[in-house]
Amino acid sequence: MSLSPVQIHTIFEAAAYFVGFRWFLRERRRLNVDSLADGEARYTVIAGAVLGAAIGAKLAYWSYDPAYAFADFPDWRHLLEGKSIIGALLGGLIGVETAKRVAGIRTSTGDAFVHPLAIGMMIGRAGCFLSGLDDHTYGDPTSLPWGVDFGDGIPRHPTQLYEVVFLLVWVFVVIDRLLPSRLQRAGDQFRVFLAGYLMYRLLVEFIRPAPFHLLGLSGLQWWCVFGLAYYARDMIRISRSIPGKR
Repeated sequence: MSLSPVQIHTIFEAAAYFVGFRWFLRERRRLNVDSLADGEARYTVIAGAVLGAAIGAKLAYWSYDPAYAFADFPDWRHLLEGKSIIGALLGGLIGVETAKRVAGIRTSTGDAFVHPLAIGMMIGRAGCFLSGLDDHTYGDPTSLPWGVDFGDGIPRHPTQLYEVVFLLVWVFVVIDRLLPSRLQRAGDQFRVFLAGYLMYRLLVEFIRPAPFHLLGLSGLQWWCVFGLAYYARDMIRISRSIPGKR
């Protein structure tokens, strides 16, 4: 019995959430994040992350394709469709920071989320790739030898796999192996992770179809720009700690 694209996507998305959450619990213990040791504080932060991610994912998707999202408004059915990882990450960031204020947490908790997010996103993107055309996460048509025909006879950039490769290299090589001695401040691993991912998405969106553009950028790219602007000061500080940088 073959699975439908929706079933494949649902299975991989559920696996991404499950593995990501279990990995987060492991990372919290490994990094000994004192501010997350208290059960009430921990679940407040998790709740903030989940709620913020859900809202951000939806808002970002609306900006990606507003014509579809608001078709037949005020009929709400289209508004419930679609979501964006970019919006989920930035919305989750806002949700966590808000929850920390409520819980009275003043220390950074982001580093404990880096590996869980990366692993969950890689699993999710594998599901997107296997879901084919129905998932709408493929890239533009290409004549490159690694172009993938998702079922309509047109080779396209497998941008889902590009993201898997990027996350493997960025997190498990650059952050884990090349930069650990330069990321001494709590939260720097998460800052570098998210800034790098936003830059990657800003660039890769140029080879993905987008139904809406504003001043030459898609709605998702504008979210990347805003996120990168938020982290600009931290990225300048971190870059100055790299040998040869002044």
